[in-house]
Amino acid sequence: MWEQLLLSIIAVTVVVLGSLVITRRRRADTWAFSMTMLGVAGWSAGLAVFLGANSIDVARIAAVTYYISAAAIGLTILFFSLAIGYGEKIINLRTNRGLIGFLITLPFLAIAGLFILLPDMFINKINLGLPNNTIELNSSGYAVYVAYFLFYYGAATAILLISAIKSHKSAQPRLWSLFVAYAIGGAVGMTYNLILPALGNYNWIWVGPTGLFIFVPTIYATIVKLGLFDIRRATARATAYLLTLATLLVIYYLLLQYVWQAVFSNVPSRISVVNAAVALILAVTFQPIKRFFDKITNFIFYRDGYQIDEFFTRMTRRLSKITDLETLLNYSINEISQTLKASFGIFVVYRQDGRPFFVSTAEHKRTIPERDIKAIENYFVESDRKLVIVAALNNDDSTSRTMARLLTSHRIALVLPLFQENKAIGYLFLGDHLSSQYSNTDIRALRTIADELTIAIENALSIQEVRDLNATLQQRIDNATRELRQSNAQLQRLDEVKDEFMSMASHQLRTPLTTVKGYISMVLEGDAGPVSADQKRLLNEAFASSERMVRLIGDFLNVSRLQTGKFIIEKQPTNLAKVVSEEIEGLAPNAAARGLKFRYHKPSRFPTLNLDETKIRQVIMNFSDNAIYYSKDGGSIDVTLKVSRQDIVFTVKDHGIGVPADQQAQLFQKFFRATNARKQRPDGTGVGLFLAKRVIDGHGGKIIFESQENKGSTFGFSLPIAKLKISK
Repeated sequence: MWEQLLLSIIAVTVVVLGSLVITRRRRADTWAFSMTMLGVAGWSAGLAVFLGANSIDVARIAAVTYYISAAAIGLTILFFSLAIGYGEKIINLRTNRGLIGFLITLPFLAIAGLFILLPDMFINKINLGLPNNTIELNSSGYAVYVAYFLFYYGAATAILLISAIKSHKSAQPRLWSLFVAYAIGGAVGMTYNLILPALGNYNWIWVGPTGLFIFVPTIYATIVKLGLFDIRRATARATAYLLTLATLLVIYYLLLQYVWQAVFSNVPSRISVVNAAVALILAVTFQPIKRFFDKITNFIFYRDGYQIDEFFTRMTRRLSKITDLETLLNYSINEISQTLKASFGIFVVYRQDGRPFFVSTAEHKRTIPERDIKAIENYFVESDRKLVIVAALNNDDSTSRTMARLLTSHRIALVLPLFQENKAIGYLFLGDHLSSQYSNTDIRALRTIADELTIAIENALSIQEVRDLNATLQQRIDNATRELRQSNAQLQRLDEVKDEFMSMASHQLRTPLTTVKGYISMVLEGDAGPVSADQKRLLNEAFASSERMVRLIGDFLNVSRLQTGKFIIEKQPTNLAKVVSEEIEGLAPNAAARGLKFRYHKPSRFPTLNLDETKIRQVIMNFSDNAIYYSKDGGSIDVTLKVSRQDIVFTVKDHGIGVPADQQAQLFQKFFRATNARKQRPDGTGVGLFLAKRVIDGHGGKIIFESQENKGSTFGFSLPIAKLKISK
């Protein structure tokens, strides 16, 4: 019985170890190791069941299981050796070289298939009895199985031997330890599970898995040495799982032995009911028991540990308050070094002028030469690496090994580059760990704090730059003030020239345009003789263009007045309903030329308002004129003037091209025009709506605007009655 217990313990232990490795990092070597552990678990469990079997069928299934599992061990340890010696690409089925991995797997599939489908090729007879169950093997079939196993195990060992001889000196100790573990573990397993059974001696088959006590820990330690997972975490969790399983087994045993015998000793038929009840109890109590042992193992293995969340909170709280660069770096390097148990720490940060700035812990006041800093920067930029453990670089390419030698010469064990938008702002260097080596918890802690640290350093550098600028700011202010005075005098002269030009534009441009309009109007009215329909159409276009030119000149003059503070709202009693009618009538010919007509909804009664009639007239004309130009030919334009309780509301609604939704917010800015408006009317200026808003704002009103692209727009305004109405 104790042999079965030992084999069961081995099976559970290796499953836990394998799962801990594969859940930490899924690489080819860790995957192969985990699959080896699964094979070992099947091998040990199969042997345990075989030794305790009371049925030929059960014994046969158990025998097939442990022989297939042993064959899987041979396959996976060869994969592990290839991954360690030549890299994972050679066994990755997604690459061209992965064909090797596929071919290596075929013999195992053949062996497993034969054991399942034709077990008699290997097993002649199974004998149940004392002291152990035994098997009479088929010599020819078993010879094939032995040859298969010897080939795979021999190939794995040979690959490790060659790799150990040819590897870099830093990697040789690990590879030699793996080679020795393979040799000893393989010798024990093959002696007691291949050779002795072939000679008819099955009394010692339980000894084979004990070779794993040398093989498994050695490989496990090697994976830990490569930094693939945290040994303390693995040990703590493995211990917690084993203690939980042991506790559940004790509970199960006690419940069955004492409770069942005391209550149901004379009722054998109720065994299944009791088993179900015990299973339910174990399922319910598993998590509480596991949490209990997690707390105990955490206390034992992590007494000097730290919580990443607490470390992150502590760091971010302090980083957000420190603005001085040197104080920030001193605090950060000491906090990180103490928390992660680093022998020393160095910060290298680039100033605004590109020169490196060094801050280190009290234990290590040395600096790193600038040429070495430059080499480190080139390496990280070209390789696109983030956090790097120096020891792991020895297993990479020649460039990485050269970098590892440079960092080792400065006693640096870990490098955290700090990048902001693909630009290096500095580096954090840590020396060797004071007690063991940097764990995955340490790596996660650094990666967690890296972004906050980068932002804090960037902010401190910016503040430092501001302080440097402040040192010479007064002189710059004096120089700038002198230049501003000179520029101001020049601007005043230019302003006078501009006013003179605007005055000339007002008188010299408007006068001839008014004359042109007058003569065109006379010709249209027949003063110069009969006018044909075509001539009338052309003259109408000329009249409209000259009229529009007059309005444009007026708009530009108003923009100039706005910028110089001379834009004044001059209010006088105004009949707004009449103004709207006059503007609509004046624009009716333009609308008719495009097959459009105005529909004016005029109120029956309308109050007299205090308005700047000229500027309000420009707004009404601008909204109506735009409706004509941006509407499709044919149809109508609705013009509405109404009185509400508190406001006068004027709107012009068209069914034209509308305004794109993403451009509506900019519509009333100076010189802005929507993209579809520029295509429809290339000669527009973009000042009409800008001036309209300023005019309505000057009257204390609000602009009304709604639009949907390709469906039309509504432009208008509302004016407060209380402020503008003339009391009788």
